[in-house]
Amino acid sequence: MKTQNGKLDEETADFVESPNHSGKFSKDLPDTIVIHYTAGSSGESSIRTLTNPNVRASAHLVISRDGSITQLVSFDTIAWHAGKSAWGDRQGLNKYSIGIELDNAGRLTKSGDQYISWFGRAYPEDQTIEAVHRNEEDPSFWHRFTEEQITKTYEICELLINAYDIKTILGHEEISPGRKIDPGPAFPLDKMRDKLLHADRSEQEEEETEGFDNPGVVTASLLNIRSGPSAENQKISNPLQKGTPVNIVDESNRWYQVEVKLKGWVAKSFIKKNI
Repeated sequence: MKTQNGKLDEETADFVESPNHSGKFSKDLPDTIVIHYTAGSSGESSIRTLTNPNVRASAHLVISRDGSITQLVSFDTIAWHAGKSAWGDRQGLNKYSIGIELDNAGRLTKSGDQYISWFGRAYPEDQTIEAVHRNEEDPSFWHRFTEEQITKTYEICELLINAYDIKTILGHEEISPGRKIDPGPAFPLDKMRDKLLHADRSEQEEEETEGFDNPGVVTASLLNIRSGPSAENQKISNPLQKGTPVNIVDESNRWYQVEVKLKGWVAKSFIKKNI
């Protein structure tokens, strides 16, 4: 697998050019990857949509469920995948990022022993997962990604990190919270980016969590810490920032009581336990 002149090699990916793009990236960009799911019925249908000039949306890559890759926009060109978005002091992440779309139906609704997508297709239980979204508090059902998709996404991200000095990997849900929910909890985003971008942090994390009996780390961008295990309880400090190490000292339903320099209650869906 390699990239040349902004494109993956022919053995790695087909190239189907989308007309939906802007000019070239500015100097030293892109430096970010944004992961999406298509919320479509197939990779082929999503490729047709993202190459339709009337849709005015695109991505750099589509990864189908069998792991096959289709490139729609060159990596040196701005694709239209992020929409209204923000991260840190940046607005409009299209200008900074490579967009990767994975063929996946997204959130599902249980009906009997089947799980139904927004477009009406039923999926069997072994293709679903019940999990809490990072921006929500209640569990729901999600279409699983395939191992082939996850493996290819990792390999592509690793290639792009080396080729473009990528420093950040984000989900669409993180740059457009409240508007977008992809790639959702079925995709191992935190685990993947930690392995790709922060492999050298293990010694530092060990020092930060020294003395913790049950360590964890904050996964939300900002996480409120409260006096009790309910959203109705008052906040007792400034929000905890993403990556903050915590010691989990108690549990109540969907909440953990955590210890940092103070003690309070947080929604457990936003804490990754260090097992």
